[in-house]
Amino acid sequence: MQTFPVFDLGQFETASAAQKKALGREVDHICRSTGFLAVKNHGVPQAVIDAAWSKAKAFFDLPPEEKQRSKAPYKGYPYGYLGPELEALAKSRNVDTPPDLKESFNGGPLRVPPGMKDPEALAFCYAETIWPAEPVGFVEAWKAYYAALEDLALRIMRVFATALGLPETYFDAFLDTPISALRALNYPEQHVAPKPGQIRAGAHTDYGSLTILLPQAGSRGLQIVTPDGEWAEVPPIPGAFVINIGDLMARWTNDRWVSTVHRVVNPPTEQGGKDRRQSMAFFHQPNWDAEITVLDACLTRGEVPKYEPVRSGPYLMGKFKATTR
Repeated sequence: MQTFPVFDLGQFETASAAQKKALGREVDHICRSTGFLAVKNHGVPQAVIDAAWSKAKAFFDLPPEEKQRSKAPYKGYPYGYLGPELEALAKSRNVDTPPDLKESFNGGPLRVPPGMKDPEALAFCYAETIWPAEPVGFVEAWKAYYAALEDLALRIMRVFATALGLPETYFDAFLDTPISALRALNYPEQHVAPKPGQIRAGAHTDYGSLTILLPQAGSRGLQIVTPDGEWAEVPPIPGAFVINIGDLMARWTNDRWVSTVHRVVNPPTEQGGKDRRQSMAFFHQPNWDAEITVLDACLTRGEVPKYEPVRSGPYLMGKFKATTR
């Protein structure tokens, strides 16, 4: 995608009210068409990014038996290590494919909000992350990166509020105890040919409000469906995060904004198709009890909402479980 949109977050945050509205209109246009953009000048310290990236790489470099020490304790458990070929993301769209060619480490919220007693929430979104003992410094680097991206997600949601013609802090009340998840993904070097139809991550949409993706520099394979129905490559942008809209945001906006189908394919061998590839994805999700009701700002006169209100947490649980059956 030679014209992949890049948004300057720092420029937005220092702009006048009129300039913010103009920049918001640009974001609204992007989110109506593809739902994917890159965000630069984001304010996340490079040292925090580098530490999390290098510790994730060092974890995936460990012998299989060492990684398995922090594996999810049972099928469907949300956090900890998930070994190769144990997930098929395309199943979330009722498409039966071979398992994805990836492994991952997954972690949830850093704290349980005071007074949280919902047993489903405590057993799922606030379940314990199964931390690895190695490499040294992994947990600290992970938590620092998670906290930085939780803050970044809130700031991007303020851009989204402006883009929708809402007060800039409209979404803040939905996001004071978000149930976001961070996932480090490793697509191992391929020594044998994939099975027919087997790729690194099957075609899917993300589930929440937005995703903040850090792809490996120079990597190939991330693709989205364009408005004309074709697959197009999403290039890594140096110094930027790739942002995409999730299903919950599309629902919130009555499908004014697009939760775009995307996948990670195996590029041709001469373009690094067999090489190892790493990424880190932060899946932002509003508070467990946040009621997601179609925004009035997204309804034209006389238009009826397409969706009934849902609670953020139970909605996420249903989506997640569909991929691990």
